[in-house]
Amino acid sequence: MSDTGREPENSEESKDGVTTPFEKPFFMPVLLVLLAAWFGYDGWFNPEIESILFNRVVFGLLVLLAIYTTWQDVQLGKKSKD
Repeated sequence: MSDTGREPENSEESKDGVTTPFEKPFFMPVLLVLLAAWFGYDGWFNPEIESILFNRVVFGLLVLLAIYTTWQDVQLGKKSKD
C-alpha cells in the first residue's frame, strides 16, 4: 500500500464537505410545489376524496412554504455571488 497523500474518509475535514439533498438550491421549493400540486388536485379536482377541506388547507400552507423557501434560496444565491 502506497501513501498517496490522501486523508482517510472518516476525518473531521471530510465530514464538513458532505452535503445533503436539503442543502441543494431549490430542492425544497420543488418538493413543496410537487406536494402542493398533489394536495391541490385532491382538494379541487378529485370529487371522490373525503377530506376536501384538509387538502385545501394543506395546499395553501405548502404554496406559502414554497414561495418562502424559493425566496430564501434566491437571496442565498445572491449573497454567494457577492
